[in-house]
Amino acid sequence: MQSIQAKLVLENGSVYRGTAFGHIREAIGEVVFNTSLTGYQEVLTDPSYAGQIVTMTYPMIGNYGINPTDNESGKIWASAFIVHEVSRVNSNFEASQGIDSFLKESGVMGLAGIDTRRLVREIREKGAMRGIISVLDESNENLQKRALQSPEMSGLDLVKTVTVSKQYTLEREDALFHVVAIDFGIKANILRMLHNAGCKVTVLKAGTVVEEVIALNPDGVFLSNGPGDPSAVGYAIETIKKLIDYNRTTRLLPIFGICLGHQLLSLAFGAETYKLKFGHHGSNHPVKNLKSGKIEITSQNHGFAVTMESLPENIEMTHLNLYDNTVEGIKHKKLPCFSVQYHPEAAPGPHDSHYLFDEFITLMDLTQPISLKR
Repeated sequence: MQSIQAKLVLENGSVYRGTAFGHIREAIGEVVFNTSLTGYQEVLTDPSYAGQIVTMTYPMIGNYGINPTDNESGKIWASAFIVHEVSRVNSNFEASQGIDSFLKESGVMGLAGIDTRRLVREIREKGAMRGIISVLDESNENLQKRALQSPEMSGLDLVKTVTVSKQYTLEREDALFHVVAIDFGIKANILRMLHNAGCKVTVLKAGTVVEEVIALNPDGVFLSNGPGDPSAVGYAIETIKKLIDYNRTTRLLPIFGICLGHQLLSLAFGAETYKLKFGHHGSNHPVKNLKSGKIEITSQNHGFAVTMESLPENIEMTHLNLYDNTVEGIKHKKLPCFSVQYHPEAAPGPHDSHYLFDEFITLMDLTQPISLKR
């Protein structure tokens, strides 16, 4: 295979030279790193990575290939993929193709052969930065300028680029509950977990207004993960505020949020969010359940967090990140509304956090009208 020289130029002028793979083109985005040892297929197809160039810290990526069942969505959302070494062969009985062809057919560029340890150290020290990967013989100064001209993640609404275009339903004949899931960039395994828990799930686009949600007469509402700055998704915050008011004035309707859904629920309750220096991206983050005292090993993917000091009095913090003491979960003290920053469906523990889906099911059971209880 012919080696095509490529380089990454960060917005601060740092240059990393390597070789291109996948779809040979240019790519621009916010450069972040992920510390997972496996799961690169799930990472690439997670809509929460829209607008980002993902760097894997594990030194060799691609050795078990790509299979038809592990995608978290219908396409690759990451802007580009950076690895130290890309495996040109794969060994797995489920694999249907290699990572190079996967990226190539998806139109996504890869960069290999760089010192990923150096890049990760720079991001940790200086923060996540915009970057550009190019195979063109263009000056570093010009590439830096183009990186600086690309959109910053703060203030950026990427939800509108990843949300479903029209409503659809995952039917289940023996469904005990009907869940409306608002899609801000939902992962396939979240839908699978809700469906396997006995739920019929109707997926709505992010711009859905509260009247459309209520018209479906759901037993619960799920707020999904997604990319970008939560404070920029004002239309979603407004809908969630009205769902909270519906809880207060009409009937109890459980609300469960994950990742961006957690941030949006917190904002709807009056809290604030801020951009993390380099975000949380990986499958080994320890989180403390403040009620049970247990430590959960969690999977995380977010660049923003809820400001702890901004939580209103009627909101209780339920989970704490043990790496940097950031908010990992909240719940309302009276209403059936709760959320977590991490991904319980990703199962890094592997089942440390599955109880959260059970809690959602329990809340829907408890808040059903007496005449509907089974």
